[in-house]
Amino acid sequence: MICREDFRVTYKEEHPKNKSVAAVGKAGGEKWKSLSDSEKAPYVAKADKRKVEYEKNMKAYNKKLEEGPKEDEESDKSVSEVNDEDDAEDGSEEVRRR
Repeated sequence: MICREDFRVTYKEEHPKNKSVAAVGKAGGEKWKSLSDSEKAPYVAKADKRKVEYEKNMKAYNKKLEEGPKEDEESDKSVSEVNDEDDAEDGSEEVRRR
């Protein structure tokens, strides 16, 4: 059996002077089309498994986005940004050197 990564390695070994990504992709597509359904089955099963995992992760991510930030989570601001805001609020201005 041959997967895409293995195919690329093999193709580059057989065609060391070829620098065209399109040529490698085209040859890979032709190789995939030439495989029988039984030869494709392990790759299709692996892709289906990864798709299910991806959808599960996306569902969890979207749920987290809908819930919004939790109180115990820090904001996206760095500590220095927060400190800079605090300094500006108390009226003191700090001279910054560049």
